[in-house]
Amino acid sequence: MTDRPASWRMPTPKQMEKLAAEAGRRRAPSAGGADAPLPAEYWESVLKDPRAGATVAQARQRRLSEIKAHVLRVSCRRCDRTVEIQTADAVCLYGGNALWKDVAQRLLDSTCQQRTGRHEEDGCWPAFETP
Repeated sequence: MTDRPASWRMPTPKQMEKLAAEAGRRRAPSAGGADAPLPAEYWESVLKDPRAGATVAQARQRRLSEIKAHVLRVSCRRCDRTVEIQTADAVCLYGGNALWKDVAQRLLDSTCQQRTGRHEEDGCWPAFETP
């Protein structure tokens, strides 16, 4: 340990002003600026994306026969478990008309580790991932 003051590590105010001026000169102006509107092509591509059509709430209300994803995944917010099932297997087990949210709840409940004995607290809390 030395007896030098901690100020020897900090630049002087004059040095800090010089560093700030250099950083200001190096900073290049952005192409469109932060407030510039996004081009129409960007919004068109966003709206054409298949994920833009349905929210998470709408996705979990879909029937298994309507879901195009190969693998369905649901996780528990409480115990952090994740359960995956192939869509074809889910249709075979629960039928094509079954709602994804009901199937996901059954998948989590069948292997739930969080049992307290109180109905309000028992079971997993599903977090649906967009299929």
